Amino acid sequence: MSKLSLKSLVLSLLLLAALVVPSACTFIEVIPSELTTTAPVSAPAATAPVTPISPAWTPTVMSGQSTQLPNIADVVALVKPSVVAINTEVVTVDFFNRPYSQKGAGSGWIIDKNGIIVTNNHVIEGAKTITVTLDDGRNLDVDISKIYTDALNDLAVLKVEAQNLPALKVGDSSKIRVGEWVVAIGNALGQGIRATEGIVSRKGVSLSESQGQTLYNLVETSAAINPGNSGGPLVNMAGEVIGITSAKVAEVGVEGMGYAISSETAVPIIQELVNNGYVVRPWMGVGLYEVSDFIATRFRLSVNKGIMITEVVQGGPAEKAGLRLNDVIVAIDSKDVTSLDDFTKMLHAAKIGQKMTLSYYRGTAKGTVEVTLTESPRPSSS
Repeated sequence: MSKLSLKSLVLSLLLLAALVVPSACTFIEVIPSELTTTAPVSAPAATAPVTPISPAWTPTVMSGQSTQLPNIADVVALVKPSVVAINTEVVTVDFFNRPYSQKGAGSGWIIDKNGIIVTNNHVIEGAKTITVTLDDGRNLDVDISKIYTDALNDLAVLKVEAQNLPALKVGDSSKIRVGEWVVAIGNALGQGIRATEGIVSRKGVSLSESQGQTLYNLVETSAAINPGNSGGPLVNMAGEVIGITSAKVAEVGVEGMGYAISSETAVPIIQELVNNGYVVRPWMGVGLYEVSDFIATRFRLSVNKGIMITEVVQGGPAEKAGLRLNDVIVAIDSKDVTSLDDFTKMLHAAKIGQKMTLSYYRGTAKGTVEVTLTESPRPSSS
């Protein structure tokens, strides 16, 4: 190849490199002219003026202090010396009818310095031996013959041989308000006296228990109630007893629903148990069963509501008035009676010697009769 041709080739390669290298290092974006034109900005539309709620308002400045909560420790210190643990022994039989002893635990509280103690009837019912443990550690045996009970309201009074005991004061449960602080003190789980706090959740509650018994005018509380608390006091912030712990709702998902017999209900009964050994009530002398569709069919009754007479006490007010077995009471003094609760409330609101007009069915025939209430007989166990 000639020198001229070689020079021409080198020159051509240099020109080509000069054209390629700049294109590899630089990127130039070409934008159409119509896209680079700046659009004019419109002025915002006029809006109505805002009217404030209160131009001069400022938030309340908190002082950092709140209403002081009650000192529950002071209440417990005042009440605890008057609360007792009750331990019982009941003789029962097993599957093979063999007798064995079963132990139980409950609570009570001292209502009189001379050894009078209040508890629930179900705590000591059927017990062969009862021991009371005082706050100072003393164990006192209870004379079984000195137990006085009212099963209808689940109350009992015990007597121990001791003097100068610290007695609690009783408050008026009718004056407490929903939301007030209360403290339940008792022998929870049989592990010694302990306290739980809560508030009054409801008043005037009726609660049907598993035995078919209904308790009335109860105080509902959010204070934790456990087995062994039964019979212990529910007290207000003055350390006064405004209820006697009796029951709780124990269901899955249910919390904070314990119940106490109100002092308004309990005190008159306690006084009768102390004064008489039993409670005197108006009495009709009948056994009763609540009528349902099944009962109406089973006994071929002409009505499916009311209360059927299952027992007539010989010589009692009902027998003297002419009532018989299987008569169905449907009204008392022109007020409908559809349940045992209805009957119980009307009977307890009456007075000894009062006359009540009963409407009843005997077969398909409807009749009325006047019954004169008498004093309830003294319990044979007293």
